[in-house]
Amino acid sequence: MTPPIADANGTSAPPVRHLRLGDFTTDPRVLLISGIAVVVATAGVVAGFALLKLIRLATNIAYFGQLSFANLRLEHSPLGLWAALVPVAGSLIVGLMARYGSEKIRGHGIPEAIEAILLGRSRLDAKVAVLKPLSSAVVIGTGGPFGAEGPIIMTGGAIGSLIAQMLPVSDNERKTLLVAGAAAGMTTVFGTPIAAIMLAVELLLFEWSPRSFLPVAVAAVVAAVERGFFGLTSPLFPFEGSVDVTLVGALCWAAFGLLGGLLSGLLTRLVYACEDGFLKLPIHWMWWPTLGGIVVGLGGLIDPNALGVGYDSIAGMLRGDIPTKAALLLLVVKAVIWAVALGSGTSGGVLAPLLIMGGAMGTVIGGFLPGESIGFWALLAMTATMGGTMRSPLTATFFAVELTGNTHVLLPLITACAVAHAVTVLLMRRSILTEKIARRGHHLVREYRVDPFALTRVDEVMTKEVETVPSDTTLHEATRFLTDPATHHPSFPVLDGAGRVLGVIDPPSILRWRRAGKHRQSTLQELLAGTKITVAYPDEYLEALADRLSTVNVAHFPVISRETGRLVGYIGWKDIMRVRTKLRAEERHRTTFFKLKSFL
Repeated sequence: MTPPIADANGTSAPPVRHLRLGDFTTDPRVLLISGIAVVVATAGVVAGFALLKLIRLATNIAYFGQLSFANLRLEHSPLGLWAALVPVAGSLIVGLMARYGSEKIRGHGIPEAIEAILLGRSRLDAKVAVLKPLSSAVVIGTGGPFGAEGPIIMTGGAIGSLIAQMLPVSDNERKTLLVAGAAAGMTTVFGTPIAAIMLAVELLLFEWSPRSFLPVAVAAVVAAVERGFFGLTSPLFPFEGSVDVTLVGALCWAAFGLLGGLLSGLLTRLVYACEDGFLKLPIHWMWWPTLGGIVVGLGGLIDPNALGVGYDSIAGMLRGDIPTKAALLLLVVKAVIWAVALGSGTSGGVLAPLLIMGGAMGTVIGGFLPGESIGFWALLAMTATMGGTMRSPLTATFFAVELTGNTHVLLPLITACAVAHAVTVLLMRRSILTEKIARRGHHLVREYRVDPFALTRVDEVMTKEVETVPSDTTLHEATRFLTDPATHHPSFPVLDGAGRVLGVIDPPSILRWRRAGKHRQSTLQELLAGTKITVAYPDEYLEALADRLSTVNVAHFPVISRETGRLVGYIGWKDIMRVRTKLRAEERHRTTFFKLKSFL
């Protein structure tokens, strides 16, 4: 029978419940959250479709003076040189919206979503849900070199958070619904539900469990189905090329991954160099997007294809329709105006620009390679660049497969993404998504590991040679013992003649008895009579024990046998933390052939 538990003051506490252990801790409530995720996904699809329409409307008004949703190309604009002023005007509007509306609309959306999840209890306000798509539509519609995915991820996340805030859900469930909205938004724009789920797993959820995965998967699937009701088709950029698996081919895939990783590092540094430059300006940040808009406008005069979301450019590169010189010009102009605009703090996404710049690099290099089509090399490079920059190789791989509808290129894509990921992880401490969070003073770790507390039992770390105090010890003797300089421990279990634990003594308990006027010759057995004790068991895991130590506010537990009830050990915080110390020691003493130092 399990002895009752008491806190440090002897107050009764609920008994320990020994639950059936399993692979996961998910309960049927996940079905309720999944049902709510359906509503969140539907709202995200509507918001995503509305954003795409708003971008077209803003483009047609700004460049053509037409109140329509037609898909008109910017190079056909009748404005001529005056077109350079359009991005300036759009950026000015967004600066005003951020200053007097919500500063959270600045940036490309994903870092803000991560920050809300980790630091803001997954709470986003209604202003973000409304102003983020509006500001993004204005920026992109007036030529901003961004994609719609970042803003709609932020908007979908805000919708999920707002719905969750109206319901009696936990912080973790609110986070799940926020991410479900983000996944639905990404699926709406690109028709990539699997990549949206992978983005949630690799970047947004910060856990891997059915309680979070299932609602997000439901939201992504619902969004994939419902986007068809609005006439949004998949795949967005069909690619029918195939590839032969050869040694030479694999080396070329890895080489493109290396180039994609290097380009990722260059682009990340370029963005934050521009941001650092804006920070040094002696003007309010509200005006920064306007200055960035000037650069965007001038870049648009050099190459109009560098403006806007650039989906036509992505499709053209996959078809092999863009010449090498045009691709090189697009790469340079797009990189410059994108980095400057993003560094200025305007509103827009990063996925589509990364695809364009990576694809342009692949087109330039692929033009000199024999064998595979130029479109294949463009696809390989754009995927590696996206995977390396975001440090989400699985997301990038499935994203490219779903965008093109071509599963035959899965092996080359994962090869290139893995190499690009290795390059950026080894060369850079932070990604383009997490650097902004780090600059705000918050450390972020993106490695998922099994908690060692969940794998270690009490009997593996407890002190087995326990120093005890007999129950016939008097209060006076116990006081003298605990205050003796030779006594090295702060607390000791008290045993009766049969070896059973009656309680634990420590200086606070002695002081409590002395203040209560207990006689100095009273024995510990008399003083501990009726006291409920807190114990641990050899076969329980440290995860539950650590929670119990905090709940009952004690530093040590006597460990007793379930069968005999006798003392078999003693465990405290130092013993528990030794598990982590051991893991770190194992890492420090691992055998390595060489060490790579970060360049940052």
